[in-house]
Order: sequence, then C-alpha cells, then structure tokens
Amino acid sequence: MADVKRPLEGVKVVEMATFIAVPAVGRILADLGAEVVKIESAKGDNLRFTAPNEGRPSDPHEDTNFDLENANKKGIVLDLRTDKGREVLFRMLDQADIFLTNWRPQALVRKNLDYESLKDRYPKLVYANLTGFGEKGPDKDLPGFDYTAFFARSGWSGSLYQKGTVPSNLIPAIGDHQGAMALTIGVLAALYRAKLTGQGEKVSTNLLHTAIWVQAFGIQGAQYGTEFGGMTYPFDRRDNQLPYQPAVKTKDGRFLQVMGPNFGIYWGKILQAIGRTDLLDDPVMSDQRAMIKENRLGEAYDVIQEGFAQKTAAEWIPILNELDVPVALCATYDEVVKDEQAWANDVFYEMDYPRGKKALVTTPIDLENTPLPEYKKAPLLGADTESVLSDLGYSADEIKAMIDENVAGVWKEPTE
Repeated sequence: MADVKRPLEGVKVVEMATFIAVPAVGRILADLGAEVVKIESAKGDNLRFTAPNEGRPSDPHEDTNFDLENANKKGIVLDLRTDKGREVLFRMLDQADIFLTNWRPQALVRKNLDYESLKDRYPKLVYANLTGFGEKGPDKDLPGFDYTAFFARSGWSGSLYQKGTVPSNLIPAIGDHQGAMALTIGVLAALYRAKLTGQGEKVSTNLLHTAIWVQAFGIQGAQYGTEFGGMTYPFDRRDNQLPYQPAVKTKDGRFLQVMGPNFGIYWGKILQAIGRTDLLDDPVMSDQRAMIKENRLGEAYDVIQEGFAQKTAAEWIPILNELDVPVALCATYDEVVKDEQAWANDVFYEMDYPRGKKALVTTPIDLENTPLPEYKKAPLLGADTESVLSDLGYSADEIKAMIDENVAGVWKEPTE
C-alpha cells in the first residue's frame, strides 16, 4: 500500500482565500494528493488571529484551527497590489489546474482576477469561487460569514429553536464546511472534464444556497403551512409531530436523542421501552394523525419525557439498542474527542504541539485502497515562499530582491 499514489497527485492548486470555507476545499484537495499553494498577504490569513474567540493559545506554532483548514499545503506571501506580485501569481496559474478564491466579486474584477478576465489566458483552468450570497442579485457584494449568510439569512437561526426562547448557540465553520463540501464536488467534476477535454470551467457556490439546500425538507414543507398538520417555525417542542423526537432528559440529567422517522414502526417500540404499551389501545394515542388532529401531541410528549426520566442514560441505551431503536447520547465536545467509534474510523489524528498532543479532525472522505495522508501542520506565514518561487524559475537574486522590496515575504519568528 505504501506505493499507492493518492488520487490527485500531480494536480496543482493555487489558493487565494482566507478564513474557512475555501481553504477547507484546499485542505480536502491536499489530503487527496494535490499540491496546494496558499497565497497570503504579509498580514496573513485572518484565521490565524481568531484564537481568543475559540479558547486556544495565541501561538503560531499551536494553531489547531488554522491547521484544520490548511494542513498539507505550502504557503507563500505575495503583495498582489504590485505588478511583480501579480506576475508571480500568473506564473503560478500557468502551471495550475485549479484556482480557489473567496474574494468578493468586485475585488476580483478590480484586480482582473475574475473568471472572465482569466478564462481565455487559462482555458484548461478550473476556477472555483465561494461567496456569502452568490454572484448575482442586489446583495452579491455584501460580506458574508456563516453566522450571517448561512445561519441567519437562510432561516436556520430564525426557525430552529424552542419557541419562546432565543436562537441556539452556534460555532464557526459549520456552514463553511458545508459550503466547502459542495464546492469540492463541483471542482472535482470540472477537473475530470478538464482532464478529458482540455476545457476548464468556473465552479461556484455560496453560503446562502448551501444553507437553504441542507434545510430543504423544512423550507419546502413550510409552504403548506398547517393545512396538513405541519408546524409554523419556531414551534414548541411539545407540539412536535413525532412526540419522541425532541431530546429526552434522563434520571442522571443527561439528554438522549431518540429517532425513528416512521411513527408506525417506532412508536410501539418506544412505548414498550418505557412501559406504556397501554397507550396502543387508545385510538388517538396510537395514531399519529389522530394525535395531530385532536391536539394531543403535547400529552404524548409528556408521557415520553416522564418515562425516560425513570432511568439513567447508561441504563437506557442498551434497552433501546435491544429494541433496535436509534439512540445516541447528546455528547459534549470533550466526550466526542474521546469517542472510540470516531477514533476507530480515523475521524481524528494526533498532532504534537508545544503544550502536548492534541486531536485534530480529518476530512470525512475515506478511500479503501489509498492510505491516509501523512498529516503535516499548516505552513507558517511565508514558510515556503522561497522554495515556491524557486520552483517557478526565479533565481536566488530575484527572490532576494522580491523579499527586500516586500513583494514577497518569508516567515519570521515573532519577537514577543
């Protein structure tokens, strides 16, 4: 297996992107074997400076989230405001198969780096772009992060919370990673065609579209209102059409998530588990549509909650497993990182840091006959500038001149 090549070996990727969504695409491609060169300004990708938001040390040598999105890449610092900096970029694109960016449309046009400006010069290039709100319409130039474009604008934050409370707590990157997976699929499809035909393509997606797509069941169903028993979001969990779907609180104060979309299959099993099969003799409480029509969903919800409060989470899980009822403990993050099932499936790998080993998350793509990549930390700011420029054909004197003129930059250890 050691001599098996990774699927994208030989593919060259230029990444001109910051934060999470598009760099995550670069990370996936790098894990699949592509050579990914990340371009940063002298200030660096803003993701390098978000440690206080996430409770991490502000240490460039222990930046777990930057490593998450940028492991296995090379890094170069370029000033793209200069003619020489753009010359370097164009020389990189001469050799590239894929160009990744998340610059906003108007910024790309100003720098002549939009697809229309590049497609004739690089006809085989796969040009990939991700924005907050898309490249058309009145809001195409608005800044968009996942909190705004993905969660808020799409209806997620305004719909999916307990009625009468507040939108749920969120963490960064959920929307970005969804968008990254969508963009990666498009990039690989376009790359396949480019390799077959020599014809490149522009691939794009946006956080708003991605968020609406992943919520399509709810958004499409909302068009029927309550005519067929549906709910108007946000709603009270006691009114859920599946009374056992809201998380249940156990005797020891933990929450379990029970699920089974087919009421006819799972309702009886769950009632058996909690010792309430007597409800199956009730013509209303044994029939989902009847419960909805007679407004007795809340009563059924209370029965479920009271039943599960009689045992601990550890006691309930084997009982439900025996009945083949899908169930999982609502785990906390510190429990997830110790999950044996996750480790058995290579969800995590260990990385050495100054403060000890930490578990980092792998990209969720498993190839049966391809070994896992050798995970390397993300490049420090400008760590590979000299080697990348040398590979592009620049002489040592030319590289030194670009560094002296601040056209290019190299890694310098912080003095504080």
